[in-house]
Amino acid sequence: MAHESTIGRRQFLGAVALTTAAAAMPKYLWAKTTAKRLAGVFPIGFTPVNAQNEVDYEGLGNQVQFCRRGGVHGLAWPQIASGWTTLSEDERKHGAEALLSAARGGSTAIVIGVQSRTADFAETERYAKHAEKAGADAIICIAPPGVAPGPDLLSYYQKLGKATSLPLFIQTGGDFSVDLVVEMFNTIPTCRYVKDEAGEPLERIAEIKKRTNDQLNCFSGKGVNTMMTEMERGFVGHCPFVSFADVYASAYDLYHSGKVREAFDQFGRIEAASTMFAQSDVNILIARGVFRPGTTTRVAPPAPGADTRKHKPSNPEEIKHELDLYMKPYLKA
Repeated sequence: MAHESTIGRRQFLGAVALTTAAAAMPKYLWAKTTAKRLAGVFPIGFTPVNAQNEVDYEGLGNQVQFCRRGGVHGLAWPQIASGWTTLSEDERKHGAEALLSAARGGSTAIVIGVQSRTADFAETERYAKHAEKAGADAIICIAPPGVAPGPDLLSYYQKLGKATSLPLFIQTGGDFSVDLVVEMFNTIPTCRYVKDEAGEPLERIAEIKKRTNDQLNCFSGKGVNTMMTEMERGFVGHCPFVSFADVYASAYDLYHSGKVREAFDQFGRIEAASTMFAQSDVNILIARGVFRPGTTTRVAPPAPGADTRKHKPSNPEEIKHELDLYMKPYLKA
């Protein structure tokens, strides 16, 4: 009995010591120890702004709370759908902090965009180090403008891979070849994720998976309008707009639990709703209580996959009525 008591006391003291040490750690270091799974639905966050065109940081964080309530696996910001080219460095850093603060304690992973508008690597490095210090789960980088796919772009990403220990997503586009994607995977240890938006991603994924021994995790973009086929072909993640991220996440979870017909039906509800109003319409998140009435967003340039169909003019009240009528049982957030 005495022996058992001694062991219990040692375990207790060890637990106290660990707890005390953890409490004394800077918050950003504590965040780095809580690794989150980088797979599933990772919508691209909007950048909400008020009537004075000022970033609404509370609204930015509300998107994370929305994702947490809806069981959404992650969120990335700022990217093309976030209007990243319109943001100052201070806005981007404050925005990242708002997102990461809202995510603390939950399972929704946050991926921070670090690309530079001018291909200035020093700027990209500042964003990357700030993201790591603030507790981001990963970073993502769009190919910087003016750097053609080839040796110079490879070198840029190789330097970025050494800037932090965070997992690195590369985001393709334009003439970003499979050869270059594979070379980055082979030469950048932190590069194990790609958001592929170059050419025809549904056709490229088989070659990417084969040439990386299925070790490079492919995420889809372009509005995620082909989610069922994406999952069938092996995409591990999907980056739609935030508007119906909870329904996308439900479809993903159903599919990967073997309930493929239920997943098909769930995705079909998103597609049906998209014939009534575009997923890029900020009024959806106003109708869903995420953004304040009157909120607009920073948008430049148009996001790949943005819906170009003609939709009837809509307002938050009308959207809310239609969501209540057709979608309410399936909206988790």
